[in-house]
Amino acid sequence: MAGKKWRRAVVLGGSMAGLLVSRVLSEVYDEVIVVDRDELADLPGHRRGVPQGRHVHGLLARGQQIAEELFPGITAELVASGAVTGDMTGNVRWIMDGEPMGDSHSGLLTVSADRPTLERHVRARVRALANVRFQDRCEATGLRFSPDGGRVTGVRTVDGAGRGTTVDADMVVDTMGRGSRTGRWLTEAGWSVAEEERTRIGLVYTTRPYRLAADPSPGDFSLDIVATADNPRGGICARVDGDRHLVTAYGILGDVPPTDPEGFLTFLKSLPSPEIYEAVTEGEPLDDAVSHRFPTSLRRRYERLEGFPAGLLIAGDAVCSFNPTYGQGMTVAALSALVLRAHIAGDGLPDPLSYFRDLARDAVDEAWQQALVNDLGFPGVEGPRTPEVLEVQDYIGRLLTVARENSEVMAAYARVISLTEPFRTLRAPQVRQALDLFPQVRA
Repeated sequence: MAGKKWRRAVVLGGSMAGLLVSRVLSEVYDEVIVVDRDELADLPGHRRGVPQGRHVHGLLARGQQIAEELFPGITAELVASGAVTGDMTGNVRWIMDGEPMGDSHSGLLTVSADRPTLERHVRARVRALANVRFQDRCEATGLRFSPDGGRVTGVRTVDGAGRGTTVDADMVVDTMGRGSRTGRWLTEAGWSVAEEERTRIGLVYTTRPYRLAADPSPGDFSLDIVATADNPRGGICARVDGDRHLVTAYGILGDVPPTDPEGFLTFLKSLPSPEIYEAVTEGEPLDDAVSHRFPTSLRRRYERLEGFPAGLLIAGDAVCSFNPTYGQGMTVAALSALVLRAHIAGDGLPDPLSYFRDLARDAVDEAWQQALVNDLGFPGVEGPRTPEVLEVQDYIGRLLTVARENSEVMAAYARVISLTEPFRTLRAPQVRQALDLFPQVRA
């Protein structure tokens, strides 16, 4: 704790983003307080503040790398508690339009665990930090500003008994998710609201846990039947603990996978590949199926504002909330924590607009563009299909055709969607050569 220059930081939200942010803030602030309206006791099970918590979660390779950097040994802890790890391509079976993708080892470690297990272990690591304190069953109701309105100096809260108080803070970081009220609080204080970009995808996904007699794809911990323009239904069967699997079916633009047992199985049977359906018909359901609706991807363009109060930053889904079928959210939150770490390392308070610009460039842009291009590949999704978007869609389509037979191309693609490398690496000479040598996809 030597060298700390600031007294207190307050993190609004105890989600994965909030926990990662709290970890990096603890390096600079004497005290970090995490405020969340849920009870954050380290008990097994799901919590109300994570409505998507019953569904399949994965930590992409870049997210796993950052988590290990911030919490050394966390991957081994997760495995010891039942989580599954494996290679992004060597132990995940990808099927697109009914065709399996190239089988290779990319060297990318990814983690498959249910959300309560993942969050519980990370929260325990944060709770063990001497200068971090959790203030749970407590809701943030507003911000306190300096007399001139130019700086946030605290947070107004109400606890479970209805008692209100104000928590002084040198820094406040909002990680309250896409439902964040910070935009409204800033507008009420006279600040401009951030422009929002939305892509309506009408996604609904339904998940049911099973104990399976056998893996649907032996040797793999996850089987992903990917929704495409020609087959806009998808499914995931992910082993999360021993022989326990989470099975998710999803549809877009109002195509709803049913929650009743017969309807759920019928939806799985309609997928363009039969492996998941065949596995669950011989499996034992462990609970009822539950659905979650995700109507739109959302990005708030804070980096485009001309002014923003000092002492306040925003991270995680409160900035950008992605189509969850791409599994980007927790990894982007981890990248955001690294951006925050760089900006709190200086002598003064971070410049918010500089932070938001770096956040866009180093954490959000790549993942958002990937998600946007994929979403616009479905004809019913509304949005501007610029010449640049159409060219990328065409290029990815040709690349994935080659990846069905070329394991090196598949590994290169995996590195991009795992956010360990930028999209431009897919235009490297060796990848272009592989496309040119494949006769079926020559222009």
